Amino acid sequence: MLDDIFKKREFFLIAGPCVIENMEVLEETAFTLNELCKQYGIIYVFKCSYDKANRTSLSSYRGLGLQDGIKALSYIKEKYNVPITTDVHDIEEVALVKDVVDIIQIPAFLCRQTDLLLAASNTGKPVNVKKGQFLAPWDMKNVLEKLTVTGNNHIIITERGTTFGYNNLVVDFRAFPIMRSFGYPVMFDVTHSLQLPGGHGSTSGGQSMFAPAMARAATAVGVDGLFMEVHPMPEKALCDGPNMVKLTDVESILFDVTSIRNSVKK
Repeated sequence: MLDDIFKKREFFLIAGPCVIENMEVLEETAFTLNELCKQYGIIYVFKCSYDKANRTSLSSYRGLGLQDGIKALSYIKEKYNVPITTDVHDIEEVALVKDVVDIIQIPAFLCRQTDLLLAASNTGKPVNVKKGQFLAPWDMKNVLEKLTVTGNNHIIITERGTTFGYNNLVVDFRAFPIMRSFGYPVMFDVTHSLQLPGGHGSTSGGQSMFAPAMARAATAVGVDGLFMEVHPMPEKALCDGPNMVKLTDVESILFDVTSIRNSVKK
């Protein structure tokens, strides 16, 4: 199924809660998103983090940790028969998650860490690398060279906004055709692009009300997939609640982007 992302450029969705809070949230989100993607003919990959190493403050919730987190992700993968992805922070973690996850995700702030990129790519697993908030789209060619030197060509590039002054991000929609010209699938991280980093002082803020519009716009410009962090009750989420999409709002977004994508293809 994942091969169709790279060979046929089939549309795909990577989505799930920001971080593992409890199994109830994971199961409700995975089940609902999987069923919606079946309905709309979209390849679905479940995403959740076992540890959010890059938090605004020391007191911010980070997750279950690697060992318990991997067990939880494995359970979701087997029960709902969905591919899974999670982010890694150092080369030791790559070795521990490679036999469980289907796609290895490189966080934006670590997208230039050469040893981490090589370790992830050397697993032979698909690698999704998020473009750093501090990089121009053409800078991602250097990141791609670090990944493909291993012979791994199953690479996804994710746009997640660019730093624009203090506590704010903007999306330059020219980035999508620029990065797609490199020959690899490009996806749009809808929710992190709407984050206001550190915007609440000790936590980040967000503007999730703009998620449907941003998803529609990126699809119209031409992306291969969407990344969204989704939660049944974002207002009660322990991490990134202000920019997460509410689970009940996902269907309308998928309906719109499917319609737009079909029009663009024609």
